[in-house]
Amino acid sequence: MRVILGPMEGVLDHLMREMLTEINDYDLCVTEFIRIIDSLQPNSVFYRLCPELHHGGKTRSGTPVRVQLLGQDPQWMAENAHRACNLGSAGIDINFGCPAKAVNKSRGGAVLLKEPELIYQIVKATRAAVNPTKPVTAKVRLGWDDPQQCFEIADAIARAGADEMVIHARTKDDGYKADTIKWDYIRQLRQHVTLPIIANGEVWNHADGQACLTATNTDALMVCRGALNLPNLGNVVKYNQAPMTWEQVLALLLTYSQFEIKGDKGLYYPNRVKQWFAYLRHQYPQAKVLFTDIRCLNKATPIIERLELAQQQLSLTV
Repeated sequence: MRVILGPMEGVLDHLMREMLTEINDYDLCVTEFIRIIDSLQPNSVFYRLCPELHHGGKTRSGTPVRVQLLGQDPQWMAENAHRACNLGSAGIDINFGCPAKAVNKSRGGAVLLKEPELIYQIVKATRAAVNPTKPVTAKVRLGWDDPQQCFEIADAIARAGADEMVIHARTKDDGYKADTIKWDYIRQLRQHVTLPIIANGEVWNHADGQACLTATNTDALMVCRGALNLPNLGNVVKYNQAPMTWEQVLALLLTYSQFEIKGDKGLYYPNRVKQWFAYLRHQYPQAKVLFTDIRCLNKATPIIERLELAQQQLSLTV
């Protein structure tokens, strides 16, 4: 089984990839998207979103990282894909699934699900521009407002020469509502195209992972939000590893705090750590309690002091 750590804009950045690949055996990471409109991005843009390019396109623990692009112009997508791979990206992923209104209004992301022919042109141009040894993949939803659209979309991507496809098993209109997941469509697509498919959506634990693999008849999963709820989700899904204890998560939060403060996003640390707590509290009741203590704090030092105090109090009760 392959398990891939997917992208989440503004959340799963290089610092988070670094840490989560240290504690999970992910087979691949995909970056947050780089927005492509009508120009070739400078090297600095690629290095900022994917510093792993400085290290052979891998995290410190050796997990390959694939740059994701989002755009609607085949030529500019191709040129930027060529540059990303020359800089060391482990292939190119194209985002056709982002449901954000701002992105869709500027004709990017999921809105392109309405235009399978344009999807075909983008993937084809990108595939032609990238070294054949580098995979070109596409991340999609089942459609804009009708899951039946997935068959035409998958055909377009397969005909264009993509190496594999990640399918979030909801339409754009479904958003992220749990009861709208439609894994059965991925199983149907597996019979419809020969292109390898990676299943994505509603995998929060080992049982979910096994259920998804069975329902979709795939052998690969991508996790995103769940990897923030449960930091060792990759290994939980892959090996049925025991979920991290709250004590282990607290230690990880303090490690993350040092990463963030030393990193280039240190000024944003209070918002970033609170953002992570918003996910952790779904898995850990203790996170919900601690979040109430830190949510009004706007400086790094008092937040870290609260985390250290929580760790000390926990060690006294163990």
